[in-house]
Amino acid sequence: MNLQHQFSLKEHNTFGIPAKAEAFIAVTSKEELKEALSHSDYPDPFILGGGSNMLLKKDIDGLVVHVALKGIELVKETEEEVWVQVAAGENWHQFVMYCVEHGYGGVENMALIPGNTGTAPVQNIGAYGVELKDVFYKCTAIDRKNLEERSFSLAECNFGYRESVFKNELKDRFVITSVTFKLTKANHKLHTEYGAIQETLEAKGIENPGIADIADAVIAIRSSKLPDPKELGNSGSFFKNPIISREQFENLQEKFPQMPHYPVSKTTVKVPAGWLIEQAGFKGKRFGDAGVHKNQALVLVNYGNATGAEIWELALKVKEQVQQQFGITIDPEVNIIE
Repeated sequence: MNLQHQFSLKEHNTFGIPAKAEAFIAVTSKEELKEALSHSDYPDPFILGGGSNMLLKKDIDGLVVHVALKGIELVKETEEEVWVQVAAGENWHQFVMYCVEHGYGGVENMALIPGNTGTAPVQNIGAYGVELKDVFYKCTAIDRKNLEERSFSLAECNFGYRESVFKNELKDRFVITSVTFKLTKANHKLHTEYGAIQETLEAKGIENPGIADIADAVIAIRSSKLPDPKELGNSGSFFKNPIISREQFENLQEKFPQMPHYPVSKTTVKVPAGWLIEQAGFKGKRFGDAGVHKNQALVLVNYGNATGAEIWELALKVKEQVQQQFGITIDPEVNIIE
């Protein structure tokens, strides 16, 4: 094993936090992964994917294992559907573009979400009315306790809003090595009703969009709102959109009639966290090198030299002010490593 010591993780987390790993290794096969997981000197390694959904508040003691397994394989197809197996280390957006190029529908609304495919089920990533669970077929994973491989079905993953069994009951127990998606080859079910997709398509004069048009619209929208992590450190949406009771929403609506909302069920409503943060006065605000993005209040950014602790301190300020102003608790979507 090619271990590197005192390894900088700055290029391995999209916030660009200059934390270090006591030891680091990138694994490119399941065999290497099993070897790293059973290393006698480092009994409890930290598993690193694309680094897009975490905030490092400190250096990481012990071994960091970067899952870099690659490969996209067509495992089954019919006239209308296709099953595609994707290795955990494949970049998510590049996989979406692969699907668009091959005419496979289902993931186009999730274009430009940062991170790797292997960590996508953990968070049940989603955007513009579509979630990973909508196209998920199964995933394979290695049990960190006994190094045995296991397959998880859609039902076994227990997906919820930015939730899964891997984030709750089985947290830190399994390392996902591949994900298989069930996608459409024909009769694609397009989702244009969420956000500004329909508006963007109309502005382009597109009346009968295909999956490529949807992906292009999402890319345009996200690019206009969200900073490129390579240019400005960030982890995309920092907070989850809170789901509140319809009764609480109706009471708030009397005071804030412009409050946007999306029905979740007969009794619950989802409120955009970005709107709450903007109303609380944080949009575009900067505190040293930690700040709230000028175009999207849901995104916390590192202007260059912010530490993870400084970004977390800002997050707590935002959370406290939203709670005081609206009585709504917003929770981080990002994993806090402390």
